Amino acid sequence: MLLFLFIDQFTKMITDYLGVHQSKFFLGIIRIDITRNPGMAFSWFADKPPIMVMITVLTVFLIIGIGFAYFFLFRKNKPAQICLAIIEAGAIGNLIDRLVLGCVRDFIDVSPLHFGVCNPADFFITFGAVALVFIILFIGPSAVFPLTKKWREEAKRLEEEKKHQKKRNAAEDKHGASAAETYAAEQGNQTEAEGRGERDRVGK
Repeated sequence: MLLFLFIDQFTKMITDYLGVHQSKFFLGIIRIDITRNPGMAFSWFADKPPIMVMITVLTVFLIIGIGFAYFFLFRKNKPAQICLAIIEAGAIGNLIDRLVLGCVRDFIDVSPLHFGVCNPADFFITFGAVALVFIILFIGPSAVFPLTKKWREEAKRLEEEKKHQKKRNAAEDKHGASAAETYAAEQGNQTEAEGRGERDRVGK
């Protein structure tokens, strides 16, 4: 994650410092043109500061949620963790811009492709999100629709293990309940016997 965050911040800093404004598009699709965007993608809500404050707060919660998913939900899924790290780097990169500068530094102009002007963080978020969805759906035995036969067989084996574990847990719970009932009955019998003995001593 730190590598992607460094790439985002370093390229923004260099293009902003140099004030790069290319007039021609390379291959007719891309050029470097540094701008400052106070809004979201495509300058949405640029003239609505209160909404941008709310979006910034939501971004913080999103970053926390991504961290939770990385360490807990996908702790055994390395490809998914890589995607989450890339998304996290992009989200933190743009958040740093908003908190420090009050806007996001965009410089990759791909408007001929109808994507407007963006930055590396935007690419990281988009690529990471698309790749994460693909991984969740198709990659690995834990995927919704495992692509390979090996993953499908592994998924079936894991499912069987879960079923057996549930049965063992149920059996243990039942055995534990039976043991508790037996112990309670024994304690009741002992108390009753002690009561009879006490009454017998009093009668004598």
